Amino acid sequence: MSSFASAPWCKFYGSTPAHLTYPKKTIYQMIRATCEKFPDNIAYEFMGRETTYREFLQRIERTARAYYALGIRKGDRVTICMPNCPQAVDSFYALNRIGAVSNMIHPLSAAKEIAFFLNFSHSKAILTLDQFYPKVDSIRSDLKSPVTILVAHIKDELPPLLAVGYALTQGRKLPKVPARGDGILHWDKFLAGGRRLKESLPKKYGRAEEGASILYSGGTTGTTKGILLSNLNFNALALQTIAASGFSPIDGLKMLSVMPVFHGFGLGIGIHTALVGGATCILVPQFNVKTYAELLKKKKPHIIPGVPTLFEALLRADNLEGADLSFLKGVFCGGDSLSIELKKKVDDFLTAHHASVQIRQGYGLTECVTASCLTPKDYHRPGSIGVPFPDTYYKICRPGTTEEVDANVEGEICLTGPSVMLEYVDNPEETANTLRRHADNRLWLHTGDLGKMDEDGFVYFSQRIKRMIVTSGYNVYPGQLENVIDGHEKVLLSCVIGVKDPYKMQRVKAFVVLKPGIEPSEEVRAELMAYCKEHIAKYAMPTEIEFRAELPKTLVGKVAYRVLEEEEEARAQGEG
Repeated sequence: MSSFASAPWCKFYGSTPAHLTYPKKTIYQMIRATCEKFPDNIAYEFMGRETTYREFLQRIERTARAYYALGIRKGDRVTICMPNCPQAVDSFYALNRIGAVSNMIHPLSAAKEIAFFLNFSHSKAILTLDQFYPKVDSIRSDLKSPVTILVAHIKDELPPLLAVGYALTQGRKLPKVPARGDGILHWDKFLAGGRRLKESLPKKYGRAEEGASILYSGGTTGTTKGILLSNLNFNALALQTIAASGFSPIDGLKMLSVMPVFHGFGLGIGIHTALVGGATCILVPQFNVKTYAELLKKKKPHIIPGVPTLFEALLRADNLEGADLSFLKGVFCGGDSLSIELKKKVDDFLTAHHASVQIRQGYGLTECVTASCLTPKDYHRPGSIGVPFPDTYYKICRPGTTEEVDANVEGEICLTGPSVMLEYVDNPEETANTLRRHADNRLWLHTGDLGKMDEDGFVYFSQRIKRMIVTSGYNVYPGQLENVIDGHEKVLLSCVIGVKDPYKMQRVKAFVVLKPGIEPSEEVRAELMAYCKEHIAKYAMPTEIEFRAELPKTLVGKVAYRVLEEEEEARAQGEG
């Protein structure tokens, strides 16, 4: 493939250019340029409170000074353990402003997982909400070095009347956090430290090629990997997404930022892409099916990026009968396979509600921030995940090799382009296994996913080579959960599989063989569930534990998880 412009998919680009220019800037510099270009546009809205780009830049500077006063310097890592709220967004850019690296983790992670992420990243501080403080406080003795706990509060970012209502309702249920203490700093005191800072922030910014943020994934083997993404990775993704969407410029448009900030999709597209383009992020801290309809009708977002479960929820949302959704300009689905059936249902729903757009499917993985492939605006092919972004090449290789296969032949999906990660942190072996230099001297990302590409360059995803469950758009690795469950004193052996679920796409089910002498009972099941709750993130929790006298085995003695999957499928069909 000698030149990108000659790639077969380019003829379906329409007005999208085949090549883009990527400024040699940090993510902070990109956002600063947007703030200066559109100072009066709304950067983000949170629970009815709007922040202009002018105010947003001031908030970034204020937050950066506070981190600098705390002693955070270039190359230091700070964990952000937050839902979608202003302090999280401000911190992401403020840390980049001073050359520090953000370490993005799920606030619903189990306590032991948070300890792992803090130790793995060598974080100097962690930002979290007051409601998660007890969990973070409980693992202090597990940390290899002292970590400052920054405690933010939702009420501080609410409009005055809403803040009073919040204090009288949800606020009463929040855990008590010490007003002061060793290693604890509330957000207002943290910002006050920045105001007292005598020295100036560094005049020099980092380089585009330097690491900006760490996100997490199972990598190609299903064990937790920290993915180091550069400034260029994020900036390229934003510019590519705006171009590929087909309705740039996006300044003044509103994006429903419901995908979480610790997720590549949520951070890369829901936040960074919107802000680079001068759009407004409608920050949604917690997705709720019940309030979804009201959110759409009240906020009228122009762009909705989401996972299949978000759009399945659209079909189930109350109070949308007769609603006019003609304000929608783009509906994008990623994070998991969108079935042909669900796409048709969502498209029919959109048409029935006066929307002029159809759902457009994309594909990507955290190793390239998020999306790198998208259904063109005017060319949908059933079952396809679209065509590559500008400046991103795709090819299909024979699994385990760098050898490209012919069109319409299934193999491993491989890609190369400006959004491909720098590395798996402190894991050169897995990095070398995933990023491989091919005969064209380009570094290609081997995704671990099977698919094919037709003669026109449309890509089709079929299944994962690696064993993985995707539930509500989150990747869950059965091997990790089995290690946790097998660690219980009453468990001999376990096997975890994904079971089809009409809402989550898949839910987690565990099969457990107990040690000799221990009888299955509801008490043991409850004990195992409590143990899982302590060690496993909420989104990855088994919804069901089934006790077995033994588990099916393969000829070489491994647990035959596919047999269990087939049994569950047969059971579901029997019930259906």
